[in-house]
Amino acid sequence: MNSLLLDSTLASAERELREQVDGDVRFDPGTRAAYSTDASNFRQVPIAVVTPRTVEAAAMAVAVCQRHGLPIVSRGGGTSLAGQCCNEAVVIDFSRHCNRLLSVDPGARTCVVEPGIVLDDLNRQLAPTGLRYGPEPATHPNCTLGGMIGNNSCGATAQRTGKVVDNIVSLDVLLHDGTRFTARRLDDEQYTAVVTGVTGVTGAGQRVAEIHRELRRIREEHADLIRERYPDIPRRVSGYNLDSLLPEHGFDIAGFLVGSEATLVTVLRAELKLVPVVTARTLVVLGYDDIASAADAVPAVVEHQPIALEGIDHYLLHDQRLKGMNIDALDQLPEGRGFLMVQFGGEDQDEADNRAHAMLDAIDRGPEDADVSFYDDPAVEDEFWLVRESGLGATAHVPHKPDTFEGWEDSAVPVHRLGDYLRDLRDLYEEFGYASDTGPSLYGHFGQGCVHTRIPFDLFTTEGVATYRRFMERAADLCVSYGGSLSGEHGDGQSRGELLKIMFGDQVVGLFEQVKALFDPEDLMNPGKVVHPAALDAHLRLGGTWAPRQTRSLYFDFPQDGHSFIQAADRCVGVGKCRQYSHEGGQVMCPSYQATGEEQHATRGRARLLFEMLNGHGDSPITDGWRSQEVKEALDLCLACKGCKADCPASVDMATYKAEFLAQHYRHRLRPRADYVTGWLPTGVRALDRLHLQPLVNRLAGIRPLRRAGSRLAGLEDRDAPRLAAQTLQAWAAQRARSVRRLRSVDADRTKRGKVMLFPDTFTNYFHPDVGRAAVAVLEDAGWQVEIPIEPLCCGLTWISTGQLDVAKRRLRRTVNALAPHVRSGGLVVGLEPSCTSVFRSDAKELFAADPDVDRLKEHTVTFAELLLHHSDGWQPPRLDGTHGLAQVHCHQHAVLGWDVDRQLLEKTGADVERLDSGCCGLAGNFGFTAGHGAVSEACAEQVLLPRLRQAPHDTITLADGFSCRTQIEQLDSGGKQAQHLAQLLARALDQDHPS
Repeated sequence: MNSLLLDSTLASAERELREQVDGDVRFDPGTRAAYSTDASNFRQVPIAVVTPRTVEAAAMAVAVCQRHGLPIVSRGGGTSLAGQCCNEAVVIDFSRHCNRLLSVDPGARTCVVEPGIVLDDLNRQLAPTGLRYGPEPATHPNCTLGGMIGNNSCGATAQRTGKVVDNIVSLDVLLHDGTRFTARRLDDEQYTAVVTGVTGVTGAGQRVAEIHRELRRIREEHADLIRERYPDIPRRVSGYNLDSLLPEHGFDIAGFLVGSEATLVTVLRAELKLVPVVTARTLVVLGYDDIASAADAVPAVVEHQPIALEGIDHYLLHDQRLKGMNIDALDQLPEGRGFLMVQFGGEDQDEADNRAHAMLDAIDRGPEDADVSFYDDPAVEDEFWLVRESGLGATAHVPHKPDTFEGWEDSAVPVHRLGDYLRDLRDLYEEFGYASDTGPSLYGHFGQGCVHTRIPFDLFTTEGVATYRRFMERAADLCVSYGGSLSGEHGDGQSRGELLKIMFGDQVVGLFEQVKALFDPEDLMNPGKVVHPAALDAHLRLGGTWAPRQTRSLYFDFPQDGHSFIQAADRCVGVGKCRQYSHEGGQVMCPSYQATGEEQHATRGRARLLFEMLNGHGDSPITDGWRSQEVKEALDLCLACKGCKADCPASVDMATYKAEFLAQHYRHRLRPRADYVTGWLPTGVRALDRLHLQPLVNRLAGIRPLRRAGSRLAGLEDRDAPRLAAQTLQAWAAQRARSVRRLRSVDADRTKRGKVMLFPDTFTNYFHPDVGRAAVAVLEDAGWQVEIPIEPLCCGLTWISTGQLDVAKRRLRRTVNALAPHVRSGGLVVGLEPSCTSVFRSDAKELFAADPDVDRLKEHTVTFAELLLHHSDGWQPPRLDGTHGLAQVHCHQHAVLGWDVDRQLLEKTGADVERLDSGCCGLAGNFGFTAGHGAVSEACAEQVLLPRLRQAPHDTITLADGFSCRTQIEQLDSGGKQAQHLAQLLARALDQDHPS
């Protein structure tokens, strides 16, 4: 098709899709860039993205594509590791709208779902029935059932429940030509009814009959070949499931279509088998000399029917320690360098424990042995499972190690041959130069012989790519020689599609081609995957010809990415953890995605656009680099909460990337008015204070028409402006210092610890000085001499968040210089506002990479709680027995500073304070005040924070150290709750203990 004809076809298709499909139809460069890759090594820019609101709308989209001869690919969570989800096609994304649980039959233990439902969401909805869907990949918080069906997913729970193919009743499927039918297991009578038209359906019914007849013919003519060439192992995922058609599997058409990776049909609905929830669990961790020895022990352990049996090696643990992941769990592991995590289930804890003890007795080990750890506390067990589930993220972008990649990440072999296979695989790593003293790691679902790994392939040079190809071919030969499967969980896609002939032989691959021609004769269903696959070294996201646009001089140093924005933009590995809708587990990222459900507003989507902005392949839809409006629009709803810095397994720091982008985007250009108003806030409020205009400004801001006009003029949302304090914290401190009488009244014993500098951040100083005064009272009670600088100092936060980095660096430089004498002498600086404190602990180091004063400031900056708990030995906080509270933890506390110390301090007071799993409050500094952000800001607050505050009893205290959090709670309907800083809570308790 020539380019003019193609343009005409696409224009017509776009018009029809918009007219006829109930949903979002996107042909824009930004959306196409966001969907250009999945979690694999591959990249293909889609034609368009359709997010249908109903499955019938999805069917209409397929019909339009059929009329125009356009290829399609169905997509769920976009976490496929073999390239299944990226293609030069129309992407149909079911995850945003087609995500409903349609019905549940507890008696039959089945349910019906739409393909976009996320696994964890499904199981939460099923919880009241005592049932759940069995297969559970490590991406369970964000993978969809449609994607699981497409890939025949498994996970650790497959030890008990099997793969998706074992847990399907029926599928409502659609072919590219519009044929639609329900695929299920058919006995002979049912089969006859389909192929003879007893159902009374003509036209489409004839096409369905043809499909069933041809599948039956393939079974009858090639049953022995299929039995011969298909490995008899629990984790055979590669290839089409022709074995599901065999008589012993009941001519299961639904099972056959599972794992076909959207190359044959589009799944519109699925009827699933459910299993009872395991009531009680016990985890035993066994240590061995190495991972191969651990694998040797698997057959003896499997005999005791654990519900999960995972293997992890010391390389994986080493990587997690380097990245600071799951440290508490790692410290509780038994002795060894290779480990088996063996989980048993039961109706009650005694039953689960007894099964675990029986296994230990049989292998001649005991719970007290140094190489055994025994746990039956669910919370502790969950910590250990995080060690295993963090595998992909933990082995990506490890400090001081080469980047690792998927490709050979999920092969499977018979369990009794697993140990030898791991030894030979390690030898293969050595032969190809991929092995070192620090990896690659080998881990996975050892109870079913499935091995996960990420390998330091050189995918940056032509020579490296050629070596990668040779390795893949040799690894396939090795796996097949062990009677294994190239894929044991993730599917073939483009990574292994080309290698299927090695595993199955020409005849079986020929059957795959027959099936493809039967279902999709025009090759328009996810073309280039499984059948007639693209080469395993084609369409690489990197590759020897990748030549990204070199970036101009940067403001941030990006020390974790080789001082390169190019490497930073390539940091996302596509695992999709940022696409969670729930805050369970305390995750903060990504609030705008949680509010909108759009890929471009997830950390992953934004990272993809930044990568495409570099235009390393010359065909990127993003063509104008730092000036890109598409990238700017995607970053516009980033709240700069830094949640991804802590929650993303690859430590993507989108807040920093956004600040850098905005600085480059507006270099030598005018900015939006809101950037000047909110960015220069510290300068503005200082000027108002010097002119004593606070009362006037507060009065004017309270006049609604004036406020509206001013907000509109400034480019701000129409919301209440925070009230300026009559007296700043610095003014109060100066007045206090001049009062000789007050100074003499301070007991010398109460300043015995020496001097601490209390940093007067803009928000505490000008808006909430009562927080600073409370902090002084508590710190003096703890024995500190508190000094507050009286000169104007600022960390530069507001300029950083608006991308005015040249100004930010000047202001921060001045502050660093002012604090330098204090920190050089070993003095501590205590921060009260989390966002400003995190600048000293994080951003400053990245803006001034090789500055000893910045390094000292980072090390000597402490939070209020850290100073009291870690540096005030012997001080006892006031008692707060009987106090019940809710804590809204500031995003930067979560991401940079941590809240554990605050929790420990509150526990010492006797207070019962629950940390809300609420994520970002939604205000996030300037974000919630900027015009166009109001709906998202409020939606973030309404997810958890505001409903919980409204539901809480009236006497429940609300803790929020962040100025933004307190403001959001005050301004939105929070059930009348007023939030306070931890310093205020402790100061009031001191007043009650020591009334004046």
